[in-house]
Amino acid sequence: MKQNIYDNPEFFHHYQALRQTPYNYNNLLEQPAIKSLLPNLQNLQMLDIGCGMGEFAYYCIESQAKHVTAIDVSRNMLAIARREYAHPKIDYRLYAIEDYHVAPESFDCITSSLSLHYIENFDAVISKIASILRSNGIFIFSIEHPIATARKTMVDNWIYDANGNRNHYAIDNYQDEGLREQTWFVDGVVKYHRCISTIINSLIAHGFTIEKLLEPLPDLEAVEKLPSLEKELRRPSFLVIRAKK
Repeated sequence: MKQNIYDNPEFFHHYQALRQTPYNYNNLLEQPAIKSLLPNLQNLQMLDIGCGMGEFAYYCIESQAKHVTAIDVSRNMLAIARREYAHPKIDYRLYAIEDYHVAPESFDCITSSLSLHYIENFDAVISKIASILRSNGIFIFSIEHPIATARKTMVDNWIYDANGNRNHYAIDNYQDEGLREQTWFVDGVVKYHRCISTIINSLIAHGFTIEKLLEPLPDLEAVEKLPSLEKELRRPSFLVIRAKK
């Protein structure tokens, strides 16, 4: 059973409120990193995996993409996307990537923003992405950084001094890959931890060349808008990769 935490009413209420705040980690850190790795999108056929509320798919069309197929497992997410980011060149579909079937070499560019750490069988999904991406196509994705997902107790893993200042970030269980459970608005949010070597080697095994890897850093303006971003200078939250088939 594939997890669909975003259709949990309590979770989605809190998540939607978070995303509607003017300054958040997605808008100030992760999305700028993803967008910085995009190729020239003019006339490209695109697939966006885990499209969420549709903002990124719409951005791609505004950047002259020919068409975006945008898939997500969440009816809640897609309802907002179809209402607020509808466009004749975007096709929103209710699918998990594991269940989505399309002809080989259908897309010029495939993207995924913070969805692949929910995937149990990462290697199988990378194999599918490689098969439906055209030769010389670009695959760009972000995930939660393996440093952040490593510990089996996914709580606040910062160690504080007596005055409440952060001393350091505690990493453990890094080589022990697999399922992690986290309390994020609700209990039992399931993610999967993988080592960086596993992620990179899986891409290479399926014919990808790694073109760029980012561990996004906030600029001074972003930190001024959202001071909690300052801790990203000490421990990254996201890993963003651009690979070419």
